[in-house]
Amino acid sequence: MVANVTASDIDKLSISNIPLKSQRFWTHIVMAYAFTFWTCYVLLREYEKVASMRLQFLSSERRRPDQFTVLVRNVPPDPDESVSELVEHFFLVNHPDHYLTQQVVCNANKLASLVKIKKKMKNWLDYYHLKFSRNQSQRPRMKTGFLGLWGGKVDAIDHHISVIEKLSKEIEEERKRVLKDPKSIMPAAFVSFKTRWGAAVCAQTQQSRNPTSWLTEWAPEPRDVYWQNLAIPYVALTVRRLIIGVAFFFLTFFFMIPIASVQALASIEGIEKRAPFLKSVIEIKFIKSVIQGFLPGIALKLFLIFLPTILMIMSKFEGFISLSSLERRSATRYYIFLIINVFLGSILTGAAFEQLNSFIKQSANEIPKTIGVAVPMKATFFITYIMVDGWAGIAGEVLMLKPLVLYHLKNFFLVKTEKDREEAMNPGSLGFHTGEPRIQLYFLLGLVYSTVTPVLLPFIIIFFAFAFVVFRHQVNS
Repeated sequence: MVANVTASDIDKLSISNIPLKSQRFWTHIVMAYAFTFWTCYVLLREYEKVASMRLQFLSSERRRPDQFTVLVRNVPPDPDESVSELVEHFFLVNHPDHYLTQQVVCNANKLASLVKIKKKMKNWLDYYHLKFSRNQSQRPRMKTGFLGLWGGKVDAIDHHISVIEKLSKEIEEERKRVLKDPKSIMPAAFVSFKTRWGAAVCAQTQQSRNPTSWLTEWAPEPRDVYWQNLAIPYVALTVRRLIIGVAFFFLTFFFMIPIASVQALASIEGIEKRAPFLKSVIEIKFIKSVIQGFLPGIALKLFLIFLPTILMIMSKFEGFISLSSLERRSATRYYIFLIINVFLGSILTGAAFEQLNSFIKQSANEIPKTIGVAVPMKATFFITYIMVDGWAGIAGEVLMLKPLVLYHLKNFFLVKTEKDREEAMNPGSLGFHTGEPRIQLYFLLGLVYSTVTPVLLPFIIIFFAFAFVVFRHQVNS
């Protein structure tokens, strides 16, 4: 091993403990090839199974509207025809044998907000009706001010009935305005075909010589449509994606600062060198085990706790039109973020901190050697990270602590009717955009450290065993 490099006892079980020109190095080389071929074989079998399941699903599934529908965007303007007429004429000419019908996209976001408010008012009306049915001696009253904190008192049932009637009129007027106002009609439409073949050909081919007009893609399932983004113009989509791309770049690389701070906590020796006055406290067995074992992983987990929410907000701003595409983009970015910051960032910043004394005293051409020796030494951190994030995360998936806490909070503060209770009881989905990137990260850690520091493998295997049992239970239930 390189001189003056800080090592721990676990490094004796890694490739770092093999001296230069050792005859034992062939073991790690052979195991690297063995794990590579095994991984390729397993992936081949898995993709064959996934392809077979996909074909079986498509052949056995009943007909759905999205299988015959294509979303057309960036319809070019025509002074003589409306968007609806233009779309109909275009597809009657270009797809005469398969075209069925079309529905233009309208900017009805204001209408949707009014409908949402009306739904909320109806829920309050049900609550006050329920309250009055329990005590018919006195009709419920409420204040008309902000959040019911001030203002004149009125009959709650009559007030909500009048508000709902007013909202119904506004909704009807807004619906008529959307249908009549040309500015509300967006240059996009859902086009339906008579056959799946016609929809597939249209969705996967270029429709005009101009590659920026008449853009087609498969329409999402009706329940999967994210309606708020359908009204975003095509040019605005390009600008939004550029902005989000730049923002994600800076978010990813500026996050290295807290990652470096977290890695500073992982080195007892480094802290003692920089702060000798803390040596007597740090050397206490319990405190040392907590600092070196669990504190770095917990701190890193706290830094990452709000990241999925931030990435989902960025994906919504970017303009994707379906909930599944929002989750896929968030999952992709989350995985990239984990690789750069958790995997590469932890290795590089941790190695730089732990080997800072060696970096200062040696020449520049020796620094890569020191980093190469220091990389396997991060196995200790990743073992604790797997236990803190992986094992605890799987246990949390079984307990579902977050939905449980949210349910009790909603039940105490927000639940007024049985409908509210049903919505509060809904635990949500499995969280594809958060769970899948983490599983891929652990798979990557297992592949990297399987030949570098094999002692990490049992922790990875235990995680995947627990994950298999837990997620199978969650899906079946």
